[in-house]
Amino acid sequence: MEYKPDIIISVHPLMQHIPLWVLKWQGLQKKVIFVTVITDLNTCHPTWFHPGVNRCYSPSQEVAKRALVDGLDESQIRVFGLPIRPSFARAVFSKDQLREELEMDPDLPAVLLMGGGEGMGPVKETARALGETLFDNEAGKPIGQLIIICGRNKTLAATLESDEWNIPVKVRGFETQMEKWMGACDCIITKAGPGTIAEALIRGLPIILNDYIPGQEKGNVPYVVDNGAGVFTRSPKETARIVAEWFSTKTDELKMMSENALKLAQPEAVFDIVKDIHELALQRGPMANIPYMLTSSFTSLI
Repeated sequence: MEYKPDIIISVHPLMQHIPLWVLKWQGLQKKVIFVTVITDLNTCHPTWFHPGVNRCYSPSQEVAKRALVDGLDESQIRVFGLPIRPSFARAVFSKDQLREELEMDPDLPAVLLMGGGEGMGPVKETARALGETLFDNEAGKPIGQLIIICGRNKTLAATLESDEWNIPVKVRGFETQMEKWMGACDCIITKAGPGTIAEALIRGLPIILNDYIPGQEKGNVPYVVDNGAGVFTRSPKETARIVAEWFSTKTDELKMMSENALKLAQPEAVFDIVKDIHELALQRGPMANIPYMLTSSFTSLI
């Protein structure tokens, strides 16, 4: 233990059992606070749960129920939501102000298409399908606008930028201010990553999930769909059809899903978790003063 921690915060499913065993072996369990922050919204591996933690922060009631089944006491569990960057929890400009800042069309509804940090998935196919369905051929004008986040995929960005579009389109690379782009849009298309879902819920965005990683992300799909905050389809054409209907004949459905998304949102999660850890520290009393010689012997075993 080179850093002699007073508090250990685990955010990985494999970082409970071994660290807690080390603390027990060193006789430090009563000195060092150990908490787990679960980052899966629904489907969780059992290694997330260990009865030896001081606190287990659950992002949802579904995960909290699994924690109880796997041996944690109710007093160890707190359901605060998934911690998201503070910028999502703090007040931002209005949608009109954001659209002006981001140079978007001020009147057309907007869909945000994301391919993650690496620009993966059917982004190109979905974008081109949206380019067709969001243009009203009879009226000869667009019914929506499209924002495409390509991440680090420069080839994808270059390909889409070279396309000819009949609707307003913005092609972006890797973004560090997603709270602004989400705040300026009316719905989002993304894979079922928990962080993006939590961010979209805070912004009240109806979600079209187009893929998931088998295992930990699979349960995120029913979490969104069953709570009426979005839909799931892997088909780019079906995705484009849904968005076009939301922007034309099914605006009431879009509004209802936006309201449901806001009901699921927990924008204060990161602050609630930090406050609770602080309370644990106050209850524990003076912070641990861990002798280096006591902990350094473990390094000879690895």
